[in-house]
Amino acid sequence: MALQAFTPSQALTLGVELELQLVSTHDFDLAPQAEDLLRVLKGHTGAWDVKPEITRSMIEIGTSIQRQHAALVAELQDLRGQLARGARKLNIGIAGGGTHAYQHWSQQQIFPGERFHYISELYGYLAKQFTVFGQHVHVGCEDGDQALWLLHALSRYVPHFIALSASSPYVQGVDTGFDSARLNSVFAFPLSGRAPFCLGWDEFGRYFDKMTSTGVVQSMKDFYWDIRPKPEFGTIELRVCDTPLTVEKAAALACYLQCICRWLRESKPFEPAEDDYLVYTFNRFQACRFGLDGEIVDPKTKERYRLRDDILRTLARVDEHALDLRALDASNLIRESLFEGNDAGWLRAQHARGLPLSAAVEAATRRWMALD
Repeated sequence: MALQAFTPSQALTLGVELELQLVSTHDFDLAPQAEDLLRVLKGHTGAWDVKPEITRSMIEIGTSIQRQHAALVAELQDLRGQLARGARKLNIGIAGGGTHAYQHWSQQQIFPGERFHYISELYGYLAKQFTVFGQHVHVGCEDGDQALWLLHALSRYVPHFIALSASSPYVQGVDTGFDSARLNSVFAFPLSGRAPFCLGWDEFGRYFDKMTSTGVVQSMKDFYWDIRPKPEFGTIELRVCDTPLTVEKAAALACYLQCICRWLRESKPFEPAEDDYLVYTFNRFQACRFGLDGEIVDPKTKERYRLRDDILRTLARVDEHALDLRALDASNLIRESLFEGNDAGWLRAQHARGLPLSAAVEAATRRWMALD
């Protein structure tokens, strides 16, 4: 199967996808009610989309194409309201967070669907362990060459988004010590990690042809890379974020990415290179393990920085772009979160008050549904 042509799209447009937890309002464990909720939401208003995910205790929502922060927030708040009303009809809750704090993977049920059953048969128990929840952000690009350049230029900023969005400290009732344990589940898949270093769409097409000829992949969906091109949409897709605990945080993360992309495109502060990936896995681990307190290594200078400080410097660099894109509110929310801490810290704080993990999940559910 040949790689499809890259569909041109307007540069720097945004699309946000959120994978969400469906929880019982009795014990706040995961509830396998995706089919029921999708049926309730079938007639929803708005241009956003809702669809199933691999197991029956999760759904994925996707925004329409957006250009500015205010409109993106408004759409996310609208879909949150409609999802919350639909969930209340079924006596379930909806929560963000990269993992559910105490669900057991063996109890999860694969959603009925051809592709989901294919993944389950291919990956075995890993498919059920893939009951984790992420935010994906699409950024529009004019052509495939520009998409691949931007994909590799963004590799230095992947730790920013891991640390800022981290909301998965607990797995099966245990504090893992990671701020983002979700990505450990993703990394178990053989086609995860980083994309190959190609800066031209024709070169990438030759790589894709080689991969499909082996029978290992059939389409771009089979790549679970941290950032991957989506030629049918005309975008690149950042996939490293945990689902935040609020839609406002999700919008801020998307617009922070938009600002970085505009700065990279217009200022071109460096040219991406294969050597940028020498420290990629180390930097990625630091962000997953320690969150905003992690340290990263600059691939060019080999200097080591505190991740929180690098984000502050980057915010200063992109401020003028945030102004032009009308995303200053998003930048300010990101700044505030550097001092308040990420969602992993918030979840740990709930448990540290002596509350059981079920109460922490309940608090997270109320937070996402805007019930407080």
